Amino acid sequence: MEIYIYIMIFIFGSVMGSFLNVLAVRLSNNESILWPRSHCHNCQHKLRWYELIPVISYVIQKGKSRCCRTNIPISYLVIEVVTGILYMVSYHSFGFGYEFIISLIFISALITIIVSDIEYMIILDEIIAVSCILIIILELIFFGLNYTVDKILGGILAFITMYVIKLIGDKLFKRESMGGGDIKLMFLFGIVIGYPLSICDIFLATFIAFPVAIYLLFSRKDSLIPFGPFLAMGAILIHISKVDMNSIINFLIK
Repeated sequence: MEIYIYIMIFIFGSVMGSFLNVLAVRLSNNESILWPRSHCHNCQHKLRWYELIPVISYVIQKGKSRCCRTNIPISYLVIEVVTGILYMVSYHSFGFGYEFIISLIFISALITIIVSDIEYMIILDEIIAVSCILIIILELIFFGLNYTVDKILGGILAFITMYVIKLIGDKLFKRESMGGGDIKLMFLFGIVIGYPLSICDIFLATFIAFPVAIYLLFSRKDSLIPFGPFLAMGAILIHISKVDMNSIINFLIK
């Protein structure tokens, strides 16, 4: 029975991944998320339902659109698969319950932000605002006022810390060292994974980004490297692993 639950969650996650990709693209381009219908970006052919089945359509069509045989970016497939997997891991970590609902909102928001920041160098304020509001409401309903206030304070502290880091970076590098979206993102991290872990995420994101940055700098020296996706990846890892500060401190001491 459990395997069927995981399969259903993966299917749901892959469907959401497809939607989140569209959401990121359309919001980044100031387009409506409702209209027009999904279409081929090359020939404008309106896609039919069987051309929109996550993962399966891409595999059957061998990565090409049926209408004009244009290559479909593999990122579409990657986002669908990764979102499905992350949803399954979230269920494995939290089970069905309040935390699982919050986790899905958190992961979905960060998947959207990863796509928009990689493709367009934009961290969408709408996604941060809506996800923060939903999570705060759910925390208030499920865990009470004191818990929610602590999480909000954690978000504020994470925001302020990142802003101070930006000011220091601007002074050191004599230019803008960090985008405003990265700073706003820290508030979302604070209300979900808490303040100390949000700061740990900065170091984890730097560690993840370092080899990518080295490769891009040597291969394309004019490349701008968004930090938001790495912050989001680190936050997701911290969140679904359910790591706590005591575990991190014990690991560092040993």
